[in-house]
Amino acid sequence: MRLILLGAPGAGKGTVAKMLTDIDGSVQISTGDILRAAVKEGTELGKEAQGYMERGELVPDSLIMGIMEERLQQDDCKQGFLLDGFPRTIPQAEELDKLLDRLGITLDGVVNLNVPREVILDRLTTRRTCEDCGAIYNVKSNPPKVEGVCDKCGGKVVQRADETEEAISKRLDVFNEQTAPLVGYYEKKGMLWDINATSSDEVVKIIKEKLGIA
Repeated sequence: MRLILLGAPGAGKGTVAKMLTDIDGSVQISTGDILRAAVKEGTELGKEAQGYMERGELVPDSLIMGIMEERLQQDDCKQGFLLDGFPRTIPQAEELDKLLDRLGITLDGVVNLNVPREVILDRLTTRRTCEDCGAIYNVKSNPPKVEGVCDKCGGKVVQRADETEEAISKRLDVFNEQTAPLVGYYEKKGMLWDINATSSDEVVKIIKEKLGIA
């Protein structure tokens, strides 16, 4: 499968992507992951990106597209890929169209994970993360066995600074301003699958039906 996953922070893109990659061996690709990998591997583009990241600056679209082109040509993408949280803006979407055309890659669809704002706020404000291993918990549905202590490594489980209600509201506002217009962009192209994403299992079921996967 070759899909783009759109959705606000907390919409469940990572969860859905993991469930989908388990089906057919497609790979999940996020810009953060490919930037970190390029930096770690010391590629020319990775070194250039590292400079921006160390200065706390946004990596330019042109550089991100170059790294994305490198990534999409790697062998593991032949089985399929899920673009998680990319593109983020209309200019990025337009550049991605050109890149996929140049590489002879056709997308199966663009999935918009639609979740009410109040559900996202509830999901993220109750989420906790291990400082050491990154394990994720939820104080309501999946708390650590000992409060504040990671089940897996014994590390400290905390609420991230960007997951307070105020911080999440700001992130959602930025998303609505910058990324939400992509829904209209892909809708005009007839590629958008708008799915109620309050249940990840239901999302995966709908996507499988659309792709004709038993």
